[in-house]
Amino acid sequence: MTIHIKALVSARAGLLIGALMLAAGANAQIEGLKVGVVSVNRLLEQAPQFRSAMEALQEEFAPRQRDLVALQRTLQEKTETYERDGAIMAETERLNLEREIREGQRDFTRLQGDLNEDANIRQNEELSRLQSTLLQEVQNFARSASYDLVVADALYFSTAIDITNDVLEALEISYTSDNDGS
Repeated sequence: MTIHIKALVSARAGLLIGALMLAAGANAQIEGLKVGVVSVNRLLEQAPQFRSAMEALQEEFAPRQRDLVALQRTLQEKTETYERDGAIMAETERLNLEREIREGQRDFTRLQGDLNEDANIRQNEELSRLQSTLLQEVQNFARSASYDLVVADALYFSTAIDITNDVLEALEISYTSDNDGS
């Protein structure tokens, strides 16, 4: 019975030594790797391409937003007229004004929903395009700086391997050169 225990302990020790040797060999291979980490959220928030895309979207939807504000103002004026003069209006005039207010509120709600939906769709399109641009820029940067591995949003990493600022600088240069020619 003691022979079996000794054999088992000996086998486990052999496995442990083998695992340690394998780990040491893997560690020797990893030492030569150049690794970087990027924060995708920071890239999205701080890239000049993102700010430009958001400004373009605001400009694109500004006319519809102004129309909504004007409709809201008209509805507010009609509501104030109804509250102020409703008691002294003729019944048909008062009923017509009530109907106009109800229909205006319904139109406002529908137009506001349409605007929000269209703006969300366009924002998602722009974010998708921007993510593709960012991925390409990170890959270009990694190749030019001879990185073996770049990881996005790691759970933990040392600031020594954080390349987010370097990629942001590359994005700034790329954005500037793309917009100088236009």
